[in-house]
Amino acid sequence: MHQVSLPPIGTAKAWREAARRFLASRVPPEQIIWGDHAAAPDLFGNVTPPPVGGPVSVPRSFVTMAQTAVWHSDPERFARLYAFLWRLKDAPQLMNDRGDGDLAHLRQMEKNVRRCQHKMKAFVRFREIGAPDAPRRSFAAWFEPSHHTVEPTADFFVRRFSDMDWRILTPDVSAIFEHGKLSFQQGHSKPELPEDAGEALWITYFQNIFNPARLMVKAMQSEMPRKYWKNMPEAALIPQMIAQAPARARAMAEAAPTLPPARMAQVQAQMLPHASAWDGPHEDLHHAIRACTRCPLHCHATQAVLGEGPRDADLMVVGEQPGDMEDLSGRPFVGPAGQIFNSIAAEVGLNRDAVYVTNAVKHFKFTPRGKKRIHQRPNISEIEHCRWWLNAEIAQIRPKLILAMGAAAAQSLTGNDTPILPRCGKIEPGPYGIPVLVTLHPSYLLRVTDTAVRKAANAQFRQNLAQFCAAGGIRPTTI
Repeated sequence: MHQVSLPPIGTAKAWREAARRFLASRVPPEQIIWGDHAAAPDLFGNVTPPPVGGPVSVPRSFVTMAQTAVWHSDPERFARLYAFLWRLKDAPQLMNDRGDGDLAHLRQMEKNVRRCQHKMKAFVRFREIGAPDAPRRSFAAWFEPSHHTVEPTADFFVRRFSDMDWRILTPDVSAIFEHGKLSFQQGHSKPELPEDAGEALWITYFQNIFNPARLMVKAMQSEMPRKYWKNMPEAALIPQMIAQAPARARAMAEAAPTLPPARMAQVQAQMLPHASAWDGPHEDLHHAIRACTRCPLHCHATQAVLGEGPRDADLMVVGEQPGDMEDLSGRPFVGPAGQIFNSIAAEVGLNRDAVYVTNAVKHFKFTPRGKKRIHQRPNISEIEHCRWWLNAEIAQIRPKLILAMGAAAAQSLTGNDTPILPRCGKIEPGPYGIPVLVTLHPSYLLRVTDTAVRKAANAQFRQNLAQFCAAGGIRPTTI
């Protein structure tokens, strides 16, 4: 049985050398008793140097983890590291096994040490102890880390404060930096450090950056644990600032300006298209739609195609998106599909000038093919982005009934993306509680090549328009 006592200074190097020798000599973990300088001798332990062995090869990721985890305060850290290293020599893939309990424990130890190092960098508070006329200024700090992090963290302070002498005193190991050289000593008891005039300035700054309106006590204590407060001069103010936070937050709210400054008008105008609902003036809606950049369709289309019709119309007709001719003219339903709609609407007694006509998507989506622009169906994202404008139009018109022509229009108005043919002639709930009558898009009548199917589709569309007229109080002339 081997018993190893590791020194408090240079612990990582000493453990690594001992572990290397034991592993090279094939000494199993149960034959080794690991301990630090403070551990009592074991009754069955034989305090002898580790056997001499040749070089061994282990994954670099283990070396990196061990160099950090070895500074943990757990007395079993050395034994845990070697036991896992013993398994690792025959199964190097264990370093990638997230389900391994031993590795998970070591990773947690590594994480705790790194967190303790971070707290040390954040919460060490130096006070000047040197004579005013000394060639180099000298400082000292008292710190109580949760783990043995002074030695692995000292290089950070060397890089940061290389132009002065300093010492970080702890109950375990202390770091001393004098005349450009770093050394370590056994722990100290807490010294009596002099007052520092610079602390008053720091405390003033700390008080002024405290925002009472964003106080989260648990989050603050997570980042600045209470165990460190006793050695931080600003921490004495924290209970008072927490107690006064509600009153200070109310005072800040009462002191805030009631009207935004003039320069905010431009900012508010830029943010308006991205709000959850349009709430601008009625007369500005069309101008805002023309300037829309909410989705990429505006990049290639000629212009946004606006809705048109009476602002007090009882009926609203919503198509899918503009076509080629609509994109060029800037008006809805002026192309071939629009001409079919106008023709059949006139047959059933629906006066287009008496209804508000618009599209679910305001820009033309197409694929160039030679000199032609081939219509492409808008995707869900584009429909969702443009629904914002369609809802704004509906909120302004407030029709009694809406006709949804085509799948994209029906999806935008009802949120239902099921096939359109079985839904034709059915009334579904729409925005603001307004009923929506679903039908085919007139462009479908142009695409159908089968004569029988085209005839049935025309009859279906004519019947739905007549149904739309009747529901809106318009008597159909023919069906």
